[in-house]
Amino acid sequence: MADPEKEAGDLAEAEATVSIAEQQVIEDTSVTEQTEEIIDFARTTEEQTDATQSTETALPSEQELLTLESSITEGLAERVDAATEPEEAHAEPPVQEEVADVKDLSDEVQSDVDTPAPVVEITPKTVRTLAENLSELSAETHAVDSTSSGVPESQIPEVPEDTEDFTTIVKIMLHPDIQVFTMAFDVNRTVGQMKQYFSSRLKIPLDVLQFMLLGRIMENSETLQDLGAKCHGTIQFDMFSLDEEHFPIKSSKLFQEYYMPGVIMVRVQKDANTFQDISIEITRPTFEKPFLGGFRHRLTGVEYHNAGSQTVPKKRPEKGYEEFCRSTQTAVEKKKLQQTRNTTSTQMTKIGVYVSNITDKLIEPKGYVTAEEYHARRLKAVIVIQTYFRRWNAINIVARLREEKRLRLEWEEQEEQRKEREKAERLRREYERRMHPKTKDDFELLYHALELWRQAELARIDGTFTGAERKAALCALLEREAELIASIGRHKLNADDENEQKAILSFLEKCASPKKWKAFDGKITEMDTQFTLRARELLEIYRSISMKDILQDERLDVLLTLKHTVKEHDCKLTHEIVELIDREADLMMRGVKEYNLEGLRQRICTLFLQYIKTPLFNPEVARYLKVPPDPMRLYHNIYFCLSCKSYLPSTDFAMTASSHTVGRCRRCCKLDNEARQREAFLKYKLMLRNLRQSEMNYKDDAKIAFLIQQQDLQYMVEKFWGSQSALSAWDDLYDLVMVRWDKYREWAPWNTVLLTKDEAEAHLKLTTLEKAYEMVFVHRIKHKHILSKNYFSQFPEMAAALHKGDKQACSSDLLVAKPLTPSSAKQSIREKTAR
Repeated sequence: MADPEKEAGDLAEAEATVSIAEQQVIEDTSVTEQTEEIIDFARTTEEQTDATQSTETALPSEQELLTLESSITEGLAERVDAATEPEEAHAEPPVQEEVADVKDLSDEVQSDVDTPAPVVEITPKTVRTLAENLSELSAETHAVDSTSSGVPESQIPEVPEDTEDFTTIVKIMLHPDIQVFTMAFDVNRTVGQMKQYFSSRLKIPLDVLQFMLLGRIMENSETLQDLGAKCHGTIQFDMFSLDEEHFPIKSSKLFQEYYMPGVIMVRVQKDANTFQDISIEITRPTFEKPFLGGFRHRLTGVEYHNAGSQTVPKKRPEKGYEEFCRSTQTAVEKKKLQQTRNTTSTQMTKIGVYVSNITDKLIEPKGYVTAEEYHARRLKAVIVIQTYFRRWNAINIVARLREEKRLRLEWEEQEEQRKEREKAERLRREYERRMHPKTKDDFELLYHALELWRQAELARIDGTFTGAERKAALCALLEREAELIASIGRHKLNADDENEQKAILSFLEKCASPKKWKAFDGKITEMDTQFTLRARELLEIYRSISMKDILQDERLDVLLTLKHTVKEHDCKLTHEIVELIDREADLMMRGVKEYNLEGLRQRICTLFLQYIKTPLFNPEVARYLKVPPDPMRLYHNIYFCLSCKSYLPSTDFAMTASSHTVGRCRRCCKLDNEARQREAFLKYKLMLRNLRQSEMNYKDDAKIAFLIQQQDLQYMVEKFWGSQSALSAWDDLYDLVMVRWDKYREWAPWNTVLLTKDEAEAHLKLTTLEKAYEMVFVHRIKHKHILSKNYFSQFPEMAAALHKGDKQACSSDLLVAKPLTPSSAKQSIREKTAR
């Protein structure tokens, strides 16, 4: 193997010789010209050799090498003969040496053809000559490539050198085979990375490979761009091994299979005499094409495979679980060697060997154990084990029960605290409703509290005073009661004023709401018509004129908008509204205070509300007026109240299930209650609301719960259920609810039970009532159901629902009849006879 230091010295000597030769050539012009011709001829021969080997899949044939060698020898001989003059004698040795080097190069090419991978030792002379030729050849590579296309250099576009996506063509001369390997690399690829690539392909250590460019060893940190390579350009350098004896570079490893370069040059004819070289980048497949089958020729034996597309297959999305599995139920076997921890041996005392017996133990045989004794001992041990296990199991059971008890007590405590909080919140709301009543239910509670106070005071007076003192106390109580009723009346007037404005806005919003209907998929569809849009426009104007504490300019804009709106219709009402608007605008311009304009503004709001409620100006409002514009509609669903002597729609009457006549209207019933009984029906209203909501959640078209009114529910709770829970006798009506006794049947007065909210939730989870409750409790509930049937069967609507429920119950209890066959009939007769 050649010494690296020796080779480096030979290379330095070759460079010095080349520099001396160049100085001699410069001094003699004629000799220099002849030398350049010989070098050009050698370069042309080298390019022909590269062109012959560019296929990268096969070496040049022997005939081509012989022809090439003869042409090189004849050309060099002619030039040497023409250059033999006396005054050029000092330049003859370099020319002859050049010819000899070219011949040596040809011999080496011929030897490469004869032997596939010979081990050639590079002599100092060969290294010197080869470095000189390759330096000149590599220096002119880019110039030759740029001029071969026929395009001027000024027209060639410059490629940016700082890009990372462009590649360049790299030609590598392999030594000592003298073969060219072409491949595309990134311009930012370092020499070290290329060494790693070729080291893996040639199976040569990384530190043995060396790259040389223009006679200079390339550093590992240098990139192709630093070495002068350009994007889509060409660069050539040499690669050789420092240890050719043990790690030679064999070109067969690189050329044993076809390897397409990353970039190929294609010459395109643009005009008649103009050609251009275009670089085409090769996109390599990132996946292995699947085998799709094929066929084999019966005579020739050639295989033909079905072709697949070159499109990258679409990657299936990951589902998060393993969809296919090749695992089987075969048992997994393992083979493992076992080795004891300590390797021991025995050694006995003998002649020449003394073994101490201090640590020895004397083992004596014990008594013989019979089978009965053995089993008795086993039974005793089993009893001991069972004893300890049962103790451990009992400890765990007790600990679990203790934990369940703790959790139960905590839950009960939390539920108790929750109930207390809910009760306190309910009392706070009731107190707030009594202090600041706003709705009818609030005043109902207030009158009920007044009645409770009056009864308590009356009981106190009856128990404390007698005679004249009692009469005086009763008079004082009456005066105090009158004062309280007057105070409640004042609160009612204030609430009526607030509620009136809310009722007007609610009425107008109802008129301006779009049409809504529910689709089959449960979605709500809304649609605006021209009438709803008109109602919405009038609603916005009414809200604007009802606003207070706004600026004068804003008020004038609102009045102007109102004026243009009402001027669309010419009538007495619109003339009056326009006149009032002009009067307010004039007073505002005169600087009149706002509190002096409140009456005028209230008149404008009242007249505009009358304008809105006119169907001629707002057609949508006709659907919501209590008095319809068509007089014929008054004859339908209009009833006469015997108490207030008024004709009212059916919705103003409280019709119970036991009603045979219309009776009094709701307003008269409320006044009578405030004057006499002063009862609060809020708790029954809440109970009825919860009942109807729970029936709606079943979605089984329940109807009876919506026929029952508040008075009917109150009668059931008080007369049949005693105003308390059927299970726990809890008497707070705010905590009681009505639920189905049999949850698989529709709710009815004869299929209900009064329970607390917690008891009702647990009751609805039961599947078999007879197993969950005792028979005494079941019979008591059945008895209440019979009472309800007897009471509600008197009314036509409830009687029809009762008969329908009885038919369903009877159909579910019918026996299944089976036809009798002759054999079964005979068998039944025999059984009767035997009896």
